[in-house]
Amino acid sequence: MRKTLLATGLILASIPAAHAESTMSNFSYDYAEARIGISPLTYGAGFSKSIHPNAHIIASIDTEFDSDWDAAIGVGFHAPVNNWADITGELKARNVKDRGCFDSSAGKLGMEVNLGIRQWLGPQFEVGGQIGHLNIDDHEKTIGNVYGRFHATELFSIGVAGRFNDIYGDQMMITTRFKF
Repeated sequence: MRKTLLATGLILASIPAAHAESTMSNFSYDYAEARIGISPLTYGAGFSKSIHPNAHIIASIDTEFDSDWDAAIGVGFHAPVNNWADITGELKARNVKDRGCFDSSAGKLGMEVNLGIRQWLGPQFEVGGQIGHLNIDDHEKTIGNVYGRFHATELFSIGVAGRFNDIYGDQMMITTRFKF
C-alpha cells in the first residue's frame, strides 16, 4: 500500500510540471556517466535522456564483479525552483543480486521512489542530493545521496558523491559525466 501511495504522489506532483509550456530546466538531463565506488569497490555506469521538457528516463548499473549487480531503470521529472535550482523526482524499477539478502540467480526485483534538488553554487559548481524509499523483496529502507560536481567544460564534469544506506551500504563515489 505504501508503494502505491508513494508512486501516486510522485505522479501527481509531476502533473503541473508536465503541463507548464514555458518551464525550462536549469540543468541538462542528457548524459552518460561512469563511476567508481569506494569501500566497497564498485564500478558503475548511468544514462539519462530527456523525453519531455520536464521529464527524463534514467538507467544505471553498479557491480563489484563478484556475481552481483544493482540495476535500475525508470522515469524522472525535473522542474525549476528558481534560476539556479531544480527539484527532481524519480520512480525506478530495481533489480539487485548480492551475496546477502538478494541472492538468487536472477536477482530480486523491487522499486525506488525519490525526491531531490540540484543547485548551482557558481557558474561551474553544482551540488545536490536525494532522499528516497527502496523496497525490494519486502526489504524496505530509506536511502539518500549528496554530491558535488565540477563542470570543467559544457560537455564534461567530474564529481564526488556519498550514498547512504543503499545496496552496498554507505559509500563514496567518484563520477564523470559526459553530456550529449
